[in-house]
Amino acid sequence: MNLRLLPFLAAAALLAACSPTAPTPEEPPLAGARIGGPFALVDEDGRPRTDRDFAGRWRVMYFGYTFCPDVCPVDMQNLGAGLKALEKAAPQTAAKVTPVFVTVDPERDTPKVLKEFTAAFHPRMVGLTGTPQAIAAAADAYGVPFSKGETSPGGGYLVSHGRYAYLMGPDGKPVALVPTDQSPQAVAETLAKWVK
Repeated sequence: MNLRLLPFLAAAALLAACSPTAPTPEEPPLAGARIGGPFALVDEDGRPRTDRDFAGRWRVMYFGYTFCPDVCPVDMQNLGAGLKALEKAAPQTAAKVTPVFVTVDPERDTPKVLKEFTAAFHPRMVGLTGTPQAIAAAADAYGVPFSKGETSPGGGYLVSHGRYAYLMGPDGKPVALVPTDQSPQAVAETLAKWVK
C-alpha cells in the first residue's frame, strides 16, 4: 500500500463518519407481536365476515360492548373523531383505514344494536358479533381478556374487558396501539404516522 495515501484515506473515513446518513425507518411498536389472527363473525347487516374480508386494508380493531356505561363510547367517540380529523387533513390516508368494533357481549349486541352504535361514531365503522365461541376465539387471538359480571335483579350486567385499539396493517400484522383513551388528535396523529 502506498503510505502517502494513508492521510487521505483517514480523512475520507472521518468525513464519511461525520456526514449525515439517511434516517432508518422507525420500527412499528408492535412489530413481531403475536396479535391478531383468523376470525369468523357476523357484521351489523347480518352478513358473515372473516379476517380475509379486511385483507389489504389498514384497520383499527377494538373489542368492547354497546351497553358499556363509559369506556367504550368515549373510546369510539375519540376513534371516530380522530379518523374524521384525518379525513380532513389527509383524505387519501384516512380512506385506507377501516375502524372495526368487535363486541364481547354477543348476548345483547345483535347486528341491529351494533349498527345503531357504530353509525353514531363513524359511517365506515364496522360492527362485528357472533356466537360466544367465535367472539372468545377472536378476542383470544387479539389478546383481549373479557368476562361477564354478575347479573343484577333487573337483568343487567357489566362486561369487563381489555381496552386496546390495535392498528393492523394490510398484511394483518399488528403495527401500533391507537390511543383511543387520549383524544381524537392523538388518534389522528398515530394513524397519520403509520398508515402509508
